[in-house]
Amino acid sequence: MGFLELDGLTKKFRANAVVDNVSLSVEKGQLVCLLGPSGCGKTTTLRLIAGFLEPDGGEIRVGGRRISAPGDSLAPERRNMSMIFQSYALWPHMTVMENVTYGLKLRGLTKAQQQERADTILAVTKLAELAQRYPGELSGGQQQRVSLARALVVEPETLLLDEPLSNLDANLREEMRFEIRRLHDKYRYTTVYVTHDQAEAMTTADLIVVMNQGVIEQAGTPEDIYQRPRTEFVARFIGGTNIFKGAREGEVVRCAGGLALRCGTGDFAAQGETAVSVRHHDIRITTVGPASDEPNWARGTVARQTYLGSHRDYQVDLRDGTHVHAVSPAEVAIPPGEAVWLQFPPERCRALAS
Repeated sequence: MGFLELDGLTKKFRANAVVDNVSLSVEKGQLVCLLGPSGCGKTTTLRLIAGFLEPDGGEIRVGGRRISAPGDSLAPERRNMSMIFQSYALWPHMTVMENVTYGLKLRGLTKAQQQERADTILAVTKLAELAQRYPGELSGGQQQRVSLARALVVEPETLLLDEPLSNLDANLREEMRFEIRRLHDKYRYTTVYVTHDQAEAMTTADLIVVMNQGVIEQAGTPEDIYQRPRTEFVARFIGGTNIFKGAREGEVVRCAGGLALRCGTGDFAAQGETAVSVRHHDIRITTVGPASDEPNWARGTVARQTYLGSHRDYQVDLRDGTHVHAVSPAEVAIPPGEAVWLQFPPERCRALAS
């Protein structure tokens, strides 16, 4: 039994099931990322957990106690949860210290207790020297750390984050990903983190839950999700990949244009087409092909080549017009229009049953 449990959770807006029979078990102290595109149901799921929405079906339990069910939901303020939103939602007329201690004041702690807790959390979040500044005097990253400090200082059982880094620039986002993970490792609150950014999920999460159209497509560790996707949607959404489709013949999938792929991992479809996922960086591009026809090789022409510093990004068009994206070391420089061979290592070709 997990600490936070979603059991058949459903939420409809009119006839549309935005969250559709979702079940999930989160262990105490685990950081779980709900990952998916806009409209997949991840934020609605988070708002159901927070108590801002009431479910139309199923229930939510924390520590074995039911907190949400149709017609019977505990108020948000009674759930011992803290939530951090996309906007920092700081009081602009209050200093950092006043923002952080506000929740403690509402809980009736003495000034001495407020000061002690605030001093501790401000030191941990590297904000002690900024305690008397106002939000308007802080950078975006500093304001986000104040939001984190304010959420953590009340010692919640569960921490909820709704795309907390979306307003930051790329460099600050990268810094704050590691900061969120560092703080989680220190306090080990049960955390549910919503994002559409796969790099955030890969950096911060113990468990990634990929959602699509209101359902869970796959849940697993970052390595599981990346290396062992179960569906075409997950393969496409997590990392760059090529998807080829064809009919299975023994251990080979025969795709359009005569491309034959032997798959070293994954599951073949029980009937109909099997999709095969091959990551961009797993494809070898060369001007020298095999001596005879072999599976997992294809001939094509370089349509585009882009130098990106650490590597080069290629688009290669196969003879039947199929576009293949491949990544090579920066020193492999083959100009557009050049004929090339692509090798798809069988151990890197993953069959997808759906």
